[in-house]
Amino acid sequence: DKYGTPLKLSYLPKIGMQINKAKQMFANAFKKHKYEGEYFYCYCTKSSHFSFVVEEALKHNIHLETSYAYDIEIIKKLYARKKINKETYIICNGFKQKTYTKRIAGLINSGFKNVIPVLDN
Repeated sequence: DKYGTPLKLSYLPKIGMQINKAKQMFANAFKKHKYEGEYFYCYCTKSSHFSFVVEEALKHNIHLETSYAYDIEIIKKLYARKKINKETYIICNGFKQKTYTKRIAGLINSGFKNVIPVLDN
């Protein structure tokens, strides 16, 4: 009340519970509809850039989605800290400004095998 801002709490175990819930929902739907494809959960880095949140999500065998040039720097840091590898899917969503496309190309050229730029503009 004093400062007019909300209080935000991050309960880390809930992150994994929600990821596993989504995975189970897709598994059930795949089974029900006899769908033979695969599902890859991708955490959107814009949801929270905090390393403790992203690293908690990564404990649950997931992949990542970026939406801005800055997010590519997060990917590089995660790789340097051995939190992801060059096989991790990196879905590059969002408006493709020149800086963003250069950084996406940099990931691909440095050996990331599953970078998927979404061409939407």
